[in-house]
Amino acid sequence: MNSKTLHVNDIIDSSPLSALQIRVLLLCFLVVVLDGFDTAAIGYIAPELIREWGIERSQLAPAFAAGLFGMLVGSVGFGPVADRHGRKLVLLISLLIVALGTLACALAPNIEVLTALRFFTGLGLGGVLPNAITLSSEYSPKRRRMLLVTLSYSGFTLGLALGGWVAALLLPLVGWKGLLLCGGIAPLVLLPILCLVLPESICFMADKPAHARRLRDILGRISGRRDLEGVVLTGDVPQQALRSPASTLFSEGRALRTLMLWLTFFCCLFVFYLLTSWLPTILRDSGYALGQTARIAAMLPFGGVVGGIAMAMLMDRVGASRVLPPLCLCAAVALALTGTQLDNGMALLLMVFAVGFTLTGALNNLSILAATFYPTHARATGVAWALSAGRAGSIIGSMLGAVLFAAAGGLQVFFLWIAVPVLVASLALFAMSIRRPAASQLQPQE
Repeated sequence: MNSKTLHVNDIIDSSPLSALQIRVLLLCFLVVVLDGFDTAAIGYIAPELIREWGIERSQLAPAFAAGLFGMLVGSVGFGPVADRHGRKLVLLISLLIVALGTLACALAPNIEVLTALRFFTGLGLGGVLPNAITLSSEYSPKRRRMLLVTLSYSGFTLGLALGGWVAALLLPLVGWKGLLLCGGIAPLVLLPILCLVLPESICFMADKPAHARRLRDILGRISGRRDLEGVVLTGDVPQQALRSPASTLFSEGRALRTLMLWLTFFCCLFVFYLLTSWLPTILRDSGYALGQTARIAAMLPFGGVVGGIAMAMLMDRVGASRVLPPLCLCAAVALALTGTQLDNGMALLLMVFAVGFTLTGALNNLSILAATFYPTHARATGVAWALSAGRAGSIIGSMLGAVLFAAAGGLQVFFLWIAVPVLVASLALFAMSIRRPAASQLQPQE
């Protein structure tokens, strides 16, 4: 009987990329595409709601904030549940909530009901993204982890962009209700596929005797090895499991890194969701047609897809600490310049793409980086709570959009103001790269 002990990450890191791993990454990609689409839908239908229901722009703020507040609650609540009961189970439950909530939103008769339903939908949205990121990260070899997980996670920003393209196509034909029906039916179609072919996290199954046979089968399919029978497959150091996931985020020199990570998420998502929620309305008020508004607004997430992948390739080569801080600094500059191009449709489209490339590109990789910071037993909690800090920023950003728009007195000043939080995020990332705790700052966790 072979009594050898192997770490599951060592097997993943030493094996070529397998068909099973590619399948996990593709499924996570599809999940977050739908997550991004349903997240962005409210922003794209906002001008139509204002027109059909005869409401003021400021009356949409609670609906924007309700969905984001639901995401915050969902992230905080589902993270520890996933660490205890598995990423796959929580991912499936969250996706079902998203589907049912989005379908219900299509039947909303007024803004008050829509606001309540957006909170319910947000609960599911808050559980989908961190678990999809965690799953794809744990199935990716360290040598290409940033790129592979970015390719999978780019589905979220692609889903945001897809919302703009689909909105430009469908809103004139089927209206805002038809758009939401599409966003609710698609997750229902994907759910049975995920139940059948998406595996559970290998890191979650390690050190759990009930999952030993399934774990050996999965690792055998990844590595091609047939000598794993009787091998003890381990995850993180067993002593770490004695510490609660929440306390792990602040132990062993991780406190500053965790706090700076939360600050960065807060600032970046404050601006990102402010733009996602209000940019279509701002463009409509500036005289752009419905289709042109959707196409320009879609450049924000589309630029993030391109920027996220490009920056992930660069980070795999030179490290995150040399890429993310200057990238956020460039995002602040791009935002400051965007307000000067509102009278030129093509120039504005290019500037919004530049904001997406830098700001959304940084966010894509920041989410993935969070998954590499923490050991397995606290990984879903670490990602979910970092995203929760961002959700708090996104709630405030979506609520303050109309207020800032009015207080700035002009769009050029408005864009200068929202460049400031991104500058703060850049400084927080620089602080993370200077102060290196025991776990090695801005370096992936084994």
